[in-house]
Amino acid sequence: MTAAAGPASYFPSIEKKYGRPIAEWKEVIRASGLTRHMELVGMLKTEHGLGHGHANALVAHTLAEGL
Repeated sequence: MTAAAGPASYFPSIEKKYGRPIAEWKEVIRASGLTRHMELVGMLKTEHGLGHGHANALVAHTLAEGL
């Protein structure tokens, strides 16, 4: 088994720490109506209490897939 690289390497710890699956976090990001990377990171940090690294990883991965 190969370890996840890049933003996805944070996913197991994000799910464990915040108790929500990654798919749910991606839906939060997509439903926010925001499109800019740092706006989305800020929203996750202020409204959901995520740390900067975790928020950044989720946003980067979601934006790479396309909103």
